[in-house]
Amino acid sequence: MKVVLIGASGFVGTPVLDELLNRGHQVTAIVRNPDKIAVKNDNLTIVAADIFDTENLAALIKGSNAVISAYNPGWTNPEIYNDFIKGSESIRQALKKAGVKRLLVVGGAGSLRINGAQLVDGPQFPAEYKAGATAARDYLNMLYNENDLDWTFLSPAIYLLPGERTAKFRLGTDEPVFDAAGKCEISVEDMAVAIVDEIENNHYIKKRFTLGY
Repeated sequence: MKVVLIGASGFVGTPVLDELLNRGHQVTAIVRNPDKIAVKNDNLTIVAADIFDTENLAALIKGSNAVISAYNPGWTNPEIYNDFIKGSESIRQALKKAGVKRLLVVGGAGSLRINGAQLVDGPQFPAEYKAGATAARDYLNMLYNENDLDWTFLSPAIYLLPGERTAKFRLGTDEPVFDAAGKCEISVEDMAVAIVDEIENNHYIKKRFTLGY
């Protein structure tokens, strides 16, 4: 497949890029700083682009089979809420202009529910992540009204950590996936496996899913 990966040099994007290339997909990696990607591969094209330039983004996306957005404006960005919504909307409109229907958005765990309440609204939710998590939650609500694209929204486990690729995890939909010890966690390497699995198999079209061990 021809896959466009937005945010390919980030915490999530880096292992997703590796997973895509290891499975033989052709990847256009869209980043702010191409120097951050050290990978060399005949199936990889690295492009520096402004995510807010919708027309240019559409030109880069045109002809691809799918787009994975691991876009994150940065957790320390004081405008993270507005930038996440603006950037994600630019990506969505770029797909439409390019005539590409398949979109997978990597969001946050904050919109997952326990007993009907979303995590981001709880008193224990970390303040430093609240704006970004709220943006991802609000964008998911916008996607629920998106009928033209074959979108999927992935909420990671509550704890997303660097680790190893085991390819052994469980999937869920709107509630966190807890293990026998009551932990909800996943390695970013295993989340990359789930992301590429979904792009290949299309199990959660116009839906959100999550995962954990």
